[in-house]
Amino acid sequence: MKTVARTLLVSSTLMAAEPGLILSHKIDKDFDLTADPGAAHWKNVPGVFAENGPQREPVPGHRTAIRSLWTEKNIYFLFTCPYETLYLKPNPSATVETNKLWEWDVAEVFIGSDFTNIRQYKEFQVSPQNEWVDLDIDRDKPKPEGGWLWNSGFRVKARIDHARKIWYGEMQIPLDKIDARPPNAGNEFRINLYRIQGPPPKRKLIAWQPTGQPNYHVPEAFGRLRLAGPLK
Repeated sequence: MKTVARTLLVSSTLMAAEPGLILSHKIDKDFDLTADPGAAHWKNVPGVFAENGPQREPVPGHRTAIRSLWTEKNIYFLFTCPYETLYLKPNPSATVETNKLWEWDVAEVFIGSDFTNIRQYKEFQVSPQNEWVDLDIDRDKPKPEGGWLWNSGFRVKARIDHARKIWYGEMQIPLDKIDARPPNAGNEFRINLYRIQGPPPKRKLIAWQPTGQPNYHVPEAFGRLRLAGPLK
């Protein structure tokens, strides 16, 4: 765990401009997914940490760094996920969507652009094995099959560093699937960022903005994401 500690110490420069806010910085062009925080486009990008459970209790050894970038077409997220024990789905598929992926280890983005109807938003998940699922959520009028039949066309990339006990998950989400507005710096979204990690009965629930409930679907607890200009 010493290597993990050093990695997170280096990442300690990650911070949002204000509490409850993550900035997504603009870059000129889209890029191939590598799940590599050392890639040129991710280097020096600030972000936030998810490190607490539902009741704001610390979850030692699982402090998760999340960074974001955007282009005219897509928004990107990169999760850096230290772990103690992986809990992986047998016979994974990286070619078709995996319903109920949340029953295994995942990193998650819940995001919505409607600040009036906050109980409507989208959910995106990536596993350490390159599995994925996306869902169209309406907490007042649940969608058929829980919303997982919706398809955003988002892409994922994951990799596991077994030696350091860290896995990395990267997402590319088409902006027009989560927002009707033209993409412009200053646009804001409602968002929360999560992980589910490890085997039952002691699974780790880790949130950027703790919900106060043993349930991630609490839009009242979401923070904000703002599309920002390029890094200086």
